Amino acid sequence: MEARPLPTRQRPLAQSAITGGIGESVKRPEGVLKVSGDFPYSSDLWAEGMLWGSTLRSPHPYARIRAIDTTEAATMPGVHLVLTHADLPGRKVYGLEIADQPVLAFDCVRYEGEAVALVAAEHPEQARRAAAKVKVDYEVLEPLTDPELAISGEGPSLHEGGNILRRLRIEHGDQNAPAEVVVSGEYVIGMQDQAPLGPESGLAVPDGEGGVDLYIATQWLHVDRDQLAAVLALPPERVRLTLAGVGGAFGGREDLSMQAHACLLALRTGRPVKIVYGRQESFVGHVHRHPGRLRYEHGADSNGKLVYVKASIVLDGGAYASSSTAVISNACSFASGPYAVPNATIEGWVVYTNNPPCGAMRGFGSVQNCFAHEAQMDKLAQALGLDPVELRLRNAFQTGDSLVTGQPLEGSIPVAELLRRVFSMPLPETTDASRRDLRELPGGVSNTTHGEGVRRGVGYAAGFKNVGYSEGFPDYSTARVTLRVVEGRSQAEVHTASVEVGQGLVTIQGQIARTELGVSQVVVLNADTRVGSGGSSSASRQTYITGGAVKTACEAVRERVLEMARSELGDRAGRGETWRLADDRLVDASGRTVIDLVTLLGDEVVSEEREYRPRPTEPLDERGQGNAHLQLAFAAHRAVVDVDVELGLVHVVELATAQDVGKAINPQAVEGQLEGGAAQGLGLAIMEQVLVTDGKILNPSFTDYLIPTILDMPPVRMEVLELGDPLSPYGLKGVGEPPAISSGPAVLAAIRAATGREVSHVPVRPDDLLDL
Repeated sequence: MEARPLPTRQRPLAQSAITGGIGESVKRPEGVLKVSGDFPYSSDLWAEGMLWGSTLRSPHPYARIRAIDTTEAATMPGVHLVLTHADLPGRKVYGLEIADQPVLAFDCVRYEGEAVALVAAEHPEQARRAAAKVKVDYEVLEPLTDPELAISGEGPSLHEGGNILRRLRIEHGDQNAPAEVVVSGEYVIGMQDQAPLGPESGLAVPDGEGGVDLYIATQWLHVDRDQLAAVLALPPERVRLTLAGVGGAFGGREDLSMQAHACLLALRTGRPVKIVYGRQESFVGHVHRHPGRLRYEHGADSNGKLVYVKASIVLDGGAYASSSTAVISNACSFASGPYAVPNATIEGWVVYTNNPPCGAMRGFGSVQNCFAHEAQMDKLAQALGLDPVELRLRNAFQTGDSLVTGQPLEGSIPVAELLRRVFSMPLPETTDASRRDLRELPGGVSNTTHGEGVRRGVGYAAGFKNVGYSEGFPDYSTARVTLRVVEGRSQAEVHTASVEVGQGLVTIQGQIARTELGVSQVVVLNADTRVGSGGSSSASRQTYITGGAVKTACEAVRERVLEMARSELGDRAGRGETWRLADDRLVDASGRTVIDLVTLLGDEVVSEEREYRPRPTEPLDERGQGNAHLQLAFAAHRAVVDVDVELGLVHVVELATAQDVGKAINPQAVEGQLEGGAAQGLGLAIMEQVLVTDGKILNPSFTDYLIPTILDMPPVRMEVLELGDPLSPYGLKGVGEPPAISSGPAVLAAIRAATGREVSHVPVRPDDLLDL
């Protein structure tokens, strides 16, 4: 398939040489552009003759649609087209796992902000005004917003088959094992937003032959393409996607947002159509982290060894399925934490409600349960009179233990080592709060008590989750690697459909190619659907799976080059000698040059495409047992906080973390992941919550939805362990998600230590600490 010209302002993400191999802190090729403000994000896309799209959205969480009148909107100045569900050429619904979400609502709306109609106009303001003139006759219905009611069946049935999207029960060991010490608790986790700075946006360009090119910020090009092809009633090859600059993702771009809408408008008008969400629309235009209610009971013997864990986990999936069935699987699989538990009963539900849809977010099910199981471990330590870290060490996973799903733990399982590392790190100096700068106190300069009521606390937490897809879902990635001479230099080109969302994947691909092929000039081409699927940029999987694909393709290219050398050099070929590629040369075992790559290649182009597939996983059975997960990644955190107990204000003084990454392909990028994930964990612990009342979001802006700023983020001490995984490329482990899992629970543990209060609501609020 021919490559099509990119729209104006859309340049390749990486067209400069990667300057180092694996294990080096290589500079990211797009780094300067991002820092200087010159990086082309999807919202910067532009094309000649471009129209603007706008979406009419429901003001009601739940309502039946009686009629839609587009007459006035269609006659507004600058308007070219108004579309409703009646104009859809193909499938009317889409979805990541279950096709249950309407492209445009047709019978009813199930959440506030659901898309109802589309407008294409010459100017964005004309499109917005026309969308506001579409008249919809709604029969407003009583929304179902309580997940517990959804389970009980008392509310309306929002989807065929009822409101329980998935129920999962895990039975491990003796279901009636007795314990000497028992603690229980109930924990409520709020809804968190991914809060990407780049809103949902993209540009659809009709090709004049009935197909369409979409330039889009997404997390999974091929799954987008396949859903779009069904909606547009086109074969997949007529729908071509190219990655545009992504301004943050964290799971929020796994689902379709404006993709189908832009393509529909472009195909019907015959002109390019761009859609860019504003911030308020973005809050209803993507999924959020599932809020949850978790009830736990832990039993232990008098020495602190866990006997059993019982847990009930209810997650609110919102109006549509998204990836909820996988999220509840994770929440249940890892519900007891990184601790050896001989007996467990875990029951989980994820349900439909009329709240905003929820789906993937960094940590994916493990974040919610980590707050609960770590609070339980602290509560159990207190009941036993043990140090919280000592209790964790006595129960920490070891190689040979098993998950509550029965899956054996293989390879390096360094939970105890990670806890020891963070425990032994130096603590920040303590000074009298009354003598400190106000900016260092809880509340900053607005702290009216001047530090008299400040108490310091230290807390610990450990967490883990899976890397890659689980429960038998096919996990693979495709890479095409080409070696040729360009302007007198040997150059490797890497082409995948794997999405750079800011995690540094472009750099990683280049580092692998540079290492495997020994060339100094590596170009990573734009991700698009002209090459096979790379899977999603989620589940901390891309360095493992796409890295494996790039490595495998490079090995195939290298073997062909060596065969070429043996053939062309003839008698000069050393009998039984080991040749390798290094520094743009073919060298022998002692490093002496056999031939330069430029000379060997000449006009020859060597290209290979390969898939990489890791070992398979399997679904959980009716008792929740099975080898469902590919790889596990572990982290531990320590938090030091100051709490003003008179005002209920919290200041995180320091975070410390230790994490096993298997192999740090790019050490500086690993450090960035550890800091970034910790920021999101801290945010959920003390400030981030999408406030939803009666199905309506109350704070859809960065004014009212609070995220940590540079003033909130403390220093982060870290130790990166490289213990290796014998089954993965280079022994690496996924890095991105564990930092967001145990960082927040460590902050909550430190708040409990400072205040002596049982904190069970996340995020913690001042009134939680003051019993208001």
